[in-house]
Amino acid sequence: MNRKAEVNRMIRMRRLRVNEAMRSLVRETSVSKSDLVYPMFVIEGNDIKNPVDSMPGIYQYSIDRMDEELDRVKEAEIPAVLLFGVPAHKDDCGSEAYNDEGVTQQAIRHIKKKMPHLLVIADVCLCEYTSHGHCGLIYGNEILNDETLKLLGKMAVSMAKAGADIIAPSDMMDGRVEYIRNALDENGYINTMLMAYSAKFASGYYSPFRDAAHSAPSFGDRRTYQMDPANRKEAVRECENDIAEGADVIMVKPALAYLDVVREVSDRTDYPIAVYNVSGEYSMVKAAAANGWIDEKRIVMENMTAMKRAGAKIIITYHALDVANWLREGE
Repeated sequence: MNRKAEVNRMIRMRRLRVNEAMRSLVRETSVSKSDLVYPMFVIEGNDIKNPVDSMPGIYQYSIDRMDEELDRVKEAEIPAVLLFGVPAHKDDCGSEAYNDEGVTQQAIRHIKKKMPHLLVIADVCLCEYTSHGHCGLIYGNEILNDETLKLLGKMAVSMAKAGADIIAPSDMMDGRVEYIRNALDENGYINTMLMAYSAKFASGYYSPFRDAAHSAPSFGDRRTYQMDPANRKEAVRECENDIAEGADVIMVKPALAYLDVVREVSDRTDYPIAVYNVSGEYSMVKAAAANGWIDEKRIVMENMTAMKRAGAKIIITYHALDVANWLREGE
């Protein structure tokens, strides 16, 4: 066989990459604005816009200052926000979490009045509301499981009553999805969706969030209830359990270090999968970009694509405003 014949028979994959039009034509995975959820921190008080030093570009807002950020969300055409409340009063049982006049409940009502079509996701966990910073009731140094469920149920109902479209339990107590689903249904909120933090790992990537939410534990850590980062099969079981208990959407958190889990869960179920591109992942990119070490836009969009490629349908990310604007520039 002569050289010309050998060349003609070569498989030429580069034909698919010859220019941007061709690359776009055959692209397998795409990110859209409709995939994005933007997390927001609402703090009790007036005329507050506090920068979160460990998360450049992210702020705590009092309710009377939220509109400036909500207007950016609307302009960017982001369909949903995820709310975290930072109350002035904290106690052992996190009573502000299920106070119908609590800061998060007031924020939900404000958002739904101003932007009724914006989806509001209420994080349901006690850690932002307890004086000890843990996600459940404590007895000594033990985090109580079953006793905590009652309070999570009360919190979920209170958030739904305020107008939350989606309840997102992030506490990782066993049985909480079923308990919350029953509590919502019994109180008439049968159409309120549950997005469970199903595979939430005890990760080092959460540190900047704890600055923003004032939720660092005062003793120990969260490894007795959040997942061991080493366990992939257990993560799949957690997702399957939450589906069986009534979750409408399941979540893997963090995102980037756990894309293998996202892929496996995606292969095992047809349920929508969310990922949380968490604070540490965000802050590392921001820090590297600020030092000129990386191209921020290119890296962020590559990360978003990786999450979608792994099987995520919903991406919760602090980059959401930038991503939406970059996508709009490319339209």
